[in-house]
Amino acid sequence: MLPYILVGLGALVAGVAIGFFIARRYMMSYLKKNPPINEQMLRMMMMQMGQKPSQKKINQMMNAMNKQMK
Repeated sequence: MLPYILVGLGALVAGVAIGFFIARRYMMSYLKKNPPINEQMLRMMMMQMGQKPSQKKINQMMNAMNKQMK
């Protein structure tokens, strides 16, 4: 009886670990293909905050966000 419980528990732990890594890899791939924010959204946010967005500032912010995702 005890070996069956241990095998079941081991299979459960292995399934959770494998599922976590598969889900993590999928989400990283999804976010790389579909970034949550793009240059146009960033420009609109800056304009709403009362700032005049320059292309240099937008590029800096996009580079900082891309670095953070890696």
